Amino acid sequence: MKPTQALHDAGQSLWLDNITRALLDEGTLDRYIAEYSVTGLTSNPTIFDKAIEGGHDYDADIADRKAAGASDEEVFFELAVADLRRAADLLAPSHDRTDGVDGWVSLEVSPLLAHDTGSTIDEARALHRRAARDNLFIKIPGTAEGLPAIEECIYSGVPVNVTLLFSAEQYQAAAEAYLRGVERRVADGLDPAVPSVASLFVSRWDKAVAGRVPDELRDRLGIAIARQTYHAYRELLDSPRWQRLANEGARPQRLLWASTSVKDPEAPDVLYVAALTAPFTINTMPDRTLEAVADHGKVGELLPADGGDSEEVIAAFARAGIDVGSLAGELQREGADAFVTSWKDLLDRIGSRHKQLSGAG
Repeated sequence: MKPTQALHDAGQSLWLDNITRALLDEGTLDRYIAEYSVTGLTSNPTIFDKAIEGGHDYDADIADRKAAGASDEEVFFELAVADLRRAADLLAPSHDRTDGVDGWVSLEVSPLLAHDTGSTIDEARALHRRAARDNLFIKIPGTAEGLPAIEECIYSGVPVNVTLLFSAEQYQAAAEAYLRGVERRVADGLDPAVPSVASLFVSRWDKAVAGRVPDELRDRLGIAIARQTYHAYRELLDSPRWQRLANEGARPQRLLWASTSVKDPEAPDVLYVAALTAPFTINTMPDRTLEAVADHGKVGELLPADGGDSEEVIAAFARAGIDVGSLAGELQREGADAFVTSWKDLLDRIGSRHKQLSGAG
């Protein structure tokens, strides 16, 4: 049995953190689904930017859409929706088999809207209608301005992947937004089963503190934060508040491990997969990490529901001078800013590629 199948059998969903036209055209995603137990897919502007930069698969579509008068942003969303529809269709059997628990893809609202609640809501609803797939999440950042947008979108029936979460506290705020949206649906007699996932970014913690802590703490903070967040997740699922909603037919918001590729070249390449095995969670990973897990990954001990030693490890980082609470806010701000930079780079690349194709550049 492949390690990827063993992880799936342990109750964890493996999703691919990548999408390109070539991935679809060459059958790579089909292979990952068939051979590596992949049951979902995530994307972001950086992934599309690299895909356009690295080849010519999108040239004809860019030329056609620009010739029709589309803006660079409109071109991107048309390309992204087209690719994600194809991926969603490939994952539809998993979605059907699990009654909507698994088999999802994700499309992000413009990162420029991270601090604009109203525009985020409008764009999320519009993108969901445009994609016209039952198994497509709209990604909304868990920023202060994103939280009310998450609540409103859930209330509107839009499935949401909450992104840019870095701590148990940020996760809890996102979960509260989700619960409020579901509770409003119950109060208004609407179907409460609106799917959602909450994406906790892991490896960026260890990158942020690299060189600032003793060697015995190297590459341990991200896992400790994830364990602490998993404890909060399990407490929520056991709470009377959630169980009342479950009794009305609501679906739990699943916890997703994001940013699970290893940044430290001296660390094991499957570090954040082996350490974060837990049923009813998701681990989304780029191709290289997925291939590594399939080749030599191992199913680690299941995460303890009480967070294990997470509090002790985080306390050790505090003694080493790391203010975890402050750093969580900093990482979220940096993540939002990085997505804006990637977004602008992506639109610039579409514009420059169009100039090249039209002979104007």
